[in-house]
Amino acid sequence: MIGWRARLGILVPSANIVMEPDIYRMIPEGVTAHFARVWITEDTPEELEKMIDYVPRASIELSHALVDVYGFGCTSGSLVNGLGYDQQIIETIKKETGKPATTTATACIQAFTEYGIKKISLATPYENWINEKEKVFFEGNGVQVAAMDGLGLPEAEAIASVDPGRIYRMAKAVDRPEADAIFISCTDFRGAETIRILEQDLGKPVFTSNQVTLWAMLRLAGVKSPISGYGRLLESV
Repeated sequence: MIGWRARLGILVPSANIVMEPDIYRMIPEGVTAHFARVWITEDTPEELEKMIDYVPRASIELSHALVDVYGFGCTSGSLVNGLGYDQQIIETIKKETGKPATTTATACIQAFTEYGIKKISLATPYENWINEKEKVFFEGNGVQVAAMDGLGLPEAEAIASVDPGRIYRMAKAVDRPEADAIFISCTDFRGAETIRILEQDLGKPVFTSNQVTLWAMLRLAGVKSPISGYGRLLESV
C-alpha cells in the first residue's frame, strides 16, 4: 500500500518549487506526501489574502488521495491576517475533510513551545511588511524576535533561486546571543539545506518552514520516526 504508515496532504502555493523536493528528501519510510496547489504568484497583500479562497477546493481534491492529515504549506499566507488566522485556515480544511490539519505558522509555534524557545532570530526572503506581520504573529504567541532581516523579494522564482550559501550567511548574521534559536522562514526558501551546518556552527536549534511543517504533520499522523540530517527538531520526532 502506498503510504502504509501515513499519507500527508499538503496545500502548497502554486508558484512554490522548493517545498515538494524538501519534503520528499526529509520524509520517513512508509510515509508519502501528496500536494495540491493554491493560487499565488508573488507575495503581495492581495494575493496572500486570497489564498484562503482556494483552500476548500484544494482540500477536497487532496481528499481523493485518502490523505490522513493536512498541512497548509505557506508561512506568510497562514499569518497574513493576524493572530488566529492560522486557526481559521485549519478550521476551513477540517470542515471540508473532517481530518486533522495544521499550517506552517501553527507548526512554528508548536515547535518553539516544544523546545522552550522564547526568543528567536528571524531570517526571511520577504519584504519588510511581511517581516513585521511575522514578528507580530510570533510575539502575539509569546515568542520574542531578537533580530530579523529579509531579502525584500516578492517574486516566488527569485525566492527559490537564493542559494543555500547565502541563506547560511544571512542566518549567521542575524543571530544574536540572546536568541534561543534561528528561524528561517518561507516554504519556497532553501533553508532546510542549511540546518545541520548552522546548528553545528551556532550551537543552537535552527528551524525552517518546511522542516516544522513536516514535523507537525508527522505528529498529527502519529508517526514517530527520527530523521537525521535536518536538525534537532526532526531527530526528535
